[in-house]
Parts: sequence; C-alpha cells; structure tokens
Amino acid sequence: MDLSLFPSLLILADTLGGATAASLDGRGWQVILVTLMCSSIAQGLKVLIKLLTTGKLDMRMVATTGGMPSSHSSCTMGMAVSVGLIEGFNSVSFAIALCLAFIVMYDAAGVRRTVGLQAKVLNKMMIELFSDHPKLSHERIKEFLGHTPVEVFVGAALGSLIALGFNNLAVNQHWHLN
Repeated sequence: MDLSLFPSLLILADTLGGATAASLDGRGWQVILVTLMCSSIAQGLKVLIKLLTTGKLDMRMVATTGGMPSSHSSCTMGMAVSVGLIEGFNSVSFAIALCLAFIVMYDAAGVRRTVGLQAKVLNKMMIELFSDHPKLSHERIKEFLGHTPVEVFVGAALGSLIALGFNNLAVNQHWHLN
C-alpha cells in the first residue's frame, strides 16, 4: 500500500510516536482506524435510528451518550477483535483489549445507566419541590447517559463485524507492509 495516499495517517503516526512511513510496517494503525470507524458508524446509526423511529433528523445524536447502538461498546469491541485478528486471540494484547472492552460495557450498562435513572428521579423531584421557583425548577440534570444491555450487545456486535470486515479487507488488499 502506498502510504502517501493517506497523509493524515502519516501525520497522526508521526505525532503519536515519531513514526515515519518506513516504521509503519506493523498493523497498529489498523486498530486505531477500526476503533475510530466503529465509534463514528455507531454514532451515525444513532442519528439514523432516531430519524426512523421519530421521523425527525436530530444531528445532536452524533455527540450524545446513550442510545442504540452503544458507540463505547462498538469501538472497544472493534479494537479488541482487531487486536485479536492481528496479534492472535491468545495474545496478551488481545486479553488486555478484551478486558478493557468488558469494563467499558459493564460501565455503560451498569453504572452510567443507573446514574441516568437517578438523574431522571432528581429532575422530577426538582420540578415538584421547586415548582414555585421557576429558576430552580427548570434546571435539569442530563438523564440520557447509559445503555440498556441490548444497546451494549448491539454495539459490541457492530464493532466486531466492522473489525472483521475491515481487517479482512486490509489483509486481502495487502494494506500492511510486513
């Protein structure tokens, strides 16, 4: 692959570790690219799903947390699967990436979802307790933080499929130099 076709990749590699085109022999750049692709595709799907379910185009969904599918689950599982395909599914690198993915997914479906539910209750309490104080009753805590287990699972499956597809394409197209 002629890496000069991707000047932004060379600039990113140079910024991250002083790499040059000659030192990009490995496939670490693929893991980074897959991770970014997984997150971007998942966030884009949130906009599309919102459009299909409500009939309204809400571009704010690109920058929100929560929703279907989980972009955190997508990018961490995409990263883990990509590392597994490159380094091997019995490698220490894959084990670390998979553990990180599990922690992120547990956090998304557990802690962040619980915080979102608590925020919803607090917002109702603020409206009820301070309804005669308009300034206080209009203050709202963000409620849409976490994910349902289904959103996490779909995000993880999406990330895995993107990683499988991209890494298969990269190998077949000889995008790596080693």
